[in-house]
Amino acid sequence: MRSDPKVSIVIPVYNGSNYLREAIDSALAQTYRNIEVIVVNDGSNDEGKTEAIARSYSDAIRYFVKENEGVASALNLAIHNMTGEYFSWLSHDDMYYPQKIATQIEYLRQRGDEKLILYSDEDIIDQYGNSIGKHIISPADPDNFIFSLLIHRNIGGCSLLIPKQAFTDAGLFDTNLRTTQDYDMWFRLLRYQYQFEHIPEILVKSRTHPTQGIRTLQPLLKQEKNSLFIRVLERFSAQELCGNDSDHACCYLKLALHFKKEELQKASAYARVLGYRYMTNQTMFSYVRNLALFMYVLGWHKYFSMTFWRIHLGSLVKRYVILKKK
Repeated sequence: MRSDPKVSIVIPVYNGSNYLREAIDSALAQTYRNIEVIVVNDGSNDEGKTEAIARSYSDAIRYFVKENEGVASALNLAIHNMTGEYFSWLSHDDMYYPQKIATQIEYLRQRGDEKLILYSDEDIIDQYGNSIGKHIISPADPDNFIFSLLIHRNIGGCSLLIPKQAFTDAGLFDTNLRTTQDYDMWFRLLRYQYQFEHIPEILVKSRTHPTQGIRTLQPLLKQEKNSLFIRVLERFSAQELCGNDSDHACCYLKLALHFKKEELQKASAYARVLGYRYMTNQTMFSYVRNLALFMYVLGWHKYFSMTFWRIHLGSLVKRYVILKKK
């Protein structure tokens, strides 16, 4: 890679007059200077307040206006128009620390991998900018990264630095998605052999506030999560998904249990079926252990009583023998 590649900081905004100026200022304050700041107004209808803030920066930013079609559409417009080699998403209500881009570019220089995507830790702030917590990520084992991402979903989109080439390879953000367009993209990038690496530094201020769009879209969020996770289970092989966990049945059943706790019943049921399929190729010990987990996923807690196992252990052995013969 070049020693100083250009980075495009992209700020999609809809009715964001309360926080937009702070976001733009934090982008322009980057210590790494080879940047452009792109603001995309996604059809704001706040009596021109968002428009006025963006235009006040004149030539310091590149400003685009479009009809309201959602975050994915705004990001795609910016990707089509960006002149940088790297893409960095900044939500209009979040902020970067001044060293965000410089830290990531220096890391890329040292690694020299063109298919590397970087993400970091975050400070959590409230609507007034007060710190209310930290999002410190425990690094995932690279061999279990997909499984970890399904369980923890701990990548903050605004902490990422993504090579522009990634969008040529994997495609743009899915405009049909309103709440999961980010993780849909991360999983697609993994399919194209891009590697995500964590920088253990806080580089972003992520804001939580009452007017966030995601808070008003909970039913849609659940629907899109179910669909997304089922797609991931379909598209990744057991080896890719479970990594160094050779007990694929247990891997899928753990996912089923996790999805169930999140009330994602469709995704849980799909993972449960996959887990049960892999149980047919196991040792007796693994079969009984995973059968217990399978039953727990179904909510049949009564099956964990000692009385049940004393009465039914024989029939379980017979069932195992039948499955092995198939």
